Amino acid sequence: MLTILVDKITPRIEYTFDFIFSDRGVLYRFVTEIVEFEKASQPKLNYSASLNSSVSSLLYETGIVQKRLNKYGFRLRIDEIDDKVASIFFVLSRYEEYIDEKDIYGRFPFSKSILGRDWVELAVCDRWAVDLIKELSLNYIPRVVAPELKPTFDIDNTYAYRLKKGKRRMMSIFKDILTLKFSRIKERQSVLRGKKKDPYDTFDIIRDIGEKFISTKVFWLVGKWAKKDRNIGVDVLEHQRLIKDVSLTIDIGLHPSFASFKRLNVIKEEKNNLDSILEGKTLNSRQHFLRFRLPDTYQQLISAGFKNEYSMGFAEHVGFRAGTARSHDWFNLKTNERTDFRIHPFVYMDGTLREYMKLDVNQSKEKINQLYEEVATFGGDFTFIWHNETIGDYGLWNGWYDVLNFTLKLNNE
Repeated sequence: MLTILVDKITPRIEYTFDFIFSDRGVLYRFVTEIVEFEKASQPKLNYSASLNSSVSSLLYETGIVQKRLNKYGFRLRIDEIDDKVASIFFVLSRYEEYIDEKDIYGRFPFSKSILGRDWVELAVCDRWAVDLIKELSLNYIPRVVAPELKPTFDIDNTYAYRLKKGKRRMMSIFKDILTLKFSRIKERQSVLRGKKKDPYDTFDIIRDIGEKFISTKVFWLVGKWAKKDRNIGVDVLEHQRLIKDVSLTIDIGLHPSFASFKRLNVIKEEKNNLDSILEGKTLNSRQHFLRFRLPDTYQQLISAGFKNEYSMGFAEHVGFRAGTARSHDWFNLKTNERTDFRIHPFVYMDGTLREYMKLDVNQSKEKINQLYEEVATFGGDFTFIWHNETIGDYGLWNGWYDVLNFTLKLNNE
């Protein structure tokens, strides 16, 4: 058993060493007395900030303080101290996101992250943990294991044309006329007359995936219509029936609307509406536009009754926003405590590949395979995001179902 000397056992210390050692089956214990530490047999780790100048004070602090950060090679210096344990906590807790940086949507921007393009595609927290274990000469051998594939789907727009009535339908037709998109007018008529399937109606594909992959999740936008929230209302009975039908084979979670950002009453209203349709409690959530801020959004989701969150990833770049693909408890830096609110990071999103990174189908497959190998080597789940409108080989997404299918077959390669 590994003996770790600490000045005191803090919530941050317990949280971080649990990730490093417990998640890898390594037994350890803390001691706070130097005499007891010296008497202990090997292996040992001196993590006393008062006795070891290479130990950062970060895990002994209780507040949130702007840190001086420097990257060199594959190492991170925090206030000029190279400390793998502190580095893991800094990234895993998303410490940098508590500093007031935000993009036009109020999100923490990838461009401000210490991870950068050179680190974000690496599971840095897992890599640092393995490096530390090796340095301590512990009896631990990382094994390459095929990770569980966890497909997830966001339903931002249930249908392109169906169930849209009154003013919304007339506005869409008028817009198509103004932009000379007469093919859309013709397509809309064919769909509404039942001569053609709605191009966003890919729910048969999603159901089939859900039957093959039991961990599949669907997150449904049920918020009121607004500029950034354009789905069909949940007061439409046929829409309700579809949601209930999909829930028979797949776990349905809430996709809190863009308008719900920092508005607990709106989150609760949307959750109650979905709970009513599903006749049960909705426990899983993923933010529309991945729009969340720490700690406010997570605190509100907890208050609303959610247990699991699936937004941990960047819209702008694929990879590991929290430095790992492993699900983990959220550490609330504001209250300085570990919570039982579970974070499930995702590795890539469809729109990130095509819209942000400008990759084509073949380049996307190559990138996904690289990410898969990282997860297979360092552990975790291979969770990824698609949308119902991007998997039907329709419009700008023509040919992209092949990328999803490639992902679903990774464990068979």
